[in-house]
Amino acid sequence: MTGEADRRPGIPRGERGAIVVADRVVAKIASQVAGEVLSRFTESVGHVPSGRRTPRVNTSVRRAPERNTAGGGDESAAGQQTVIGEVRMRITVELGYPSDIGAQCAAVRREVTERLRTWLGMDVSDLAVSVERLHSVHARHTNQERVR
Repeated sequence: MTGEADRRPGIPRGERGAIVVADRVVAKIASQVAGEVLSRFTESVGHVPSGRRTPRVNTSVRRAPERNTAGGGDESAAGQQTVIGEVRMRITVELGYPSDIGAQCAAVRREVTERLRTWLGMDVSDLAVSVERLHSVHARHTNQERVR
């Protein structure tokens, strides 16, 4: 059966349509990746209560601008992935203390950026990792919220 889409002149079959990824899907993937990354830092994981280990993510996804395809598909011919969108996000984490806070934040930033690029074909234009709370090993041994 030949449909109307097969008879449209001017647009090759492989170039029709669009891929749209919802903000919440990107946020969920980023949250899972950030959680995986933070679980590798054993000195920090034990200090954070289990209910507070899941990072919170706010995202804003923008569709990639239309590109001029005249001049051949050099990008796809080279084996590079086409970018389908641009992501801005803020990841909020809670970490154990004492630990290497900078290394943890850098690892989250690096891994989330790489995975969103490879899995979804999205560029991360702005990624802020903020530490909302530090959980001290000293505070867990007392009934106080803060070490004074």
